[in-house]
Amino acid sequence: TFLTHWPAAQAALARRCPQDERVAERFELYVCGIELANAFVELTDAAEQRARFIEDRARRHALYGPDWALDEEFLQAVGQLPACAGIALGFDRLAMLATNARRIADVLWLPAAPI
Repeated sequence: TFLTHWPAAQAALARRCPQDERVAERFELYVCGIELANAFVELTDAAEQRARFIEDRARRHALYGPDWALDEEFLQAVGQLPACAGIALGFDRLAMLATNARRIADVLWLPAAPI
């Protein structure tokens, strides 16, 4: 199952869809109820990214109090990105599907640190 066209507010680093500004160019792939991959087209507009960060910081500040400074180096880098996209595929989740494992801990090659 592919879930596509995420609400823009749920895709902080993704470019808005040119055909519908309410959604972002982002998707997730689910197989047998397991999130296998997620992907998005990178937002390369530094001014829009700055505005999103400022809006997010205001919401967080209202809920939790003090926040952090904007990452100016990141914002500068965003403005220099070429058009690009990426996808993250969970190899561990592929192993879960291949072995019919119920928990991700069952396929990790190193034990997970306790939380």
